[in-house]
Amino acid sequence: MRKTYHIWTIGCQMNVADSRHLASQLESLGLSEAASVDEAGVVVLNTCVVRQQPEDKARNRLQSLKPLKKQNPEIVIALMGCMVGEREAETLPDEYPFVDFFLEPSKPDQLVEFLRSQCGDKVLPAMDELQDYHLPDSEENAVCAFVPITLGCSHVCSYCVIPYRRGPDRSRAPEVILREVGALAAQGVREVTLLGQIVDRYGMELEGWNLARLLHEVCRIDGLLRVRFMTSHPAYMDDELIQAVADEPKLCPYFELPFQAGSNRILKEMRRGYTREEYIQTVGNIRAKVPEAGINTDIIVGYPTESEEDFMETFRLLEELRLDVAHIAKYSPRPRTLSARQDDDVPPEEKERRRVLLDELARSILTEKNKKLEGETVTVLVEGFQQKTGRWRGRTAQGNLVFAEAAGTEDLAGRLLPVRISWAGPYSMIGDVDESKRI
Repeated sequence: MRKTYHIWTIGCQMNVADSRHLASQLESLGLSEAASVDEAGVVVLNTCVVRQQPEDKARNRLQSLKPLKKQNPEIVIALMGCMVGEREAETLPDEYPFVDFFLEPSKPDQLVEFLRSQCGDKVLPAMDELQDYHLPDSEENAVCAFVPITLGCSHVCSYCVIPYRRGPDRSRAPEVILREVGALAAQGVREVTLLGQIVDRYGMELEGWNLARLLHEVCRIDGLLRVRFMTSHPAYMDDELIQAVADEPKLCPYFELPFQAGSNRILKEMRRGYTREEYIQTVGNIRAKVPEAGINTDIIVGYPTESEEDFMETFRLLEELRLDVAHIAKYSPRPRTLSARQDDDVPPEEKERRRVLLDELARSILTEKNKKLEGETVTVLVEGFQQKTGRWRGRTAQGNLVFAEAAGTEDLAGRLLPVRISWAGPYSMIGDVDESKRI
């Protein structure tokens, strides 16, 4: 077996974090990242099935590995992530007999233990729920990193497959999280994003802990410049958490707060646990305590039985709240979910029409907001250099993507810099480092 690996990742930030942890484990065993999948001795596909499109991509990618395995039977192929729920792990081997390992989300132990046995007397630290904090070689200069703090989900929204693939939610021990963040900061990471399917449920089974307390502790870690958390759920967003964002200088004024639908009837069908009016109140609470906050949302169009009036309630809610970024998805039924028992009765062309209308509204809102920043100076955490444009790339505390020009050859990655915006579009901005305001 070649001591090289290739990991293909699709889906959410949790998958990105899982892939980073696995890469760290593999490199601890002496494997190095392959230049291409054809040169890898170990190939891992980390998959997503939250909608049909990413699942189709994963299945197509998996099928492309079949001839590779036939040519070289020694290649180790592993399927990981949300395609592999507990029940699916029993049926997938018949469908994909050329795959060697089927790994449930955040559980790569079976593969790692096998590879450990293939690597002679190479000794790894005992594995204990994602406790490898070494950045893989491909990320040795990473400025930002994702850190899972809850795993799984217990809310069981009617359309969501995550609880059936990742299991019920459970909080990682705070001391484990703080050790991981501290180790990442010591390796040069300057921004961490704490992750959970419903991140504001953190600590519900831990005495004396909640997300607000954990955030205060994380902000005390030396070396960190910024801290974010995602994804929040409106039903669990409380005043203590909002106040923490207002009080902690390192906490970015940035909220991922999906509302999914603006119709109370559809919200009830979705089992979201809040009303349109309660969501509006939550956004008002955030803006009252954190006026500069960026608030992003997720929206599903074409949920079963969604009428034109239901859709227009969603349209009007986004129009009224003028949120910063809206991730809009067309509903697709997912196996074993409650909504999959209903007829998918909104035609595909109607789903697309509604998606386009919302996307155009979201784009116009974002364009108008960003245009107001032209001529202003914003603070950007520089993540890296973009060779194609010759500019530095980074983000504001609210999550705006900024490309900045700077004089000289100094490496600016990991620095907080003032950037004067000269052009702003809906999804990115361009500016120059304001030398007169550099500290």
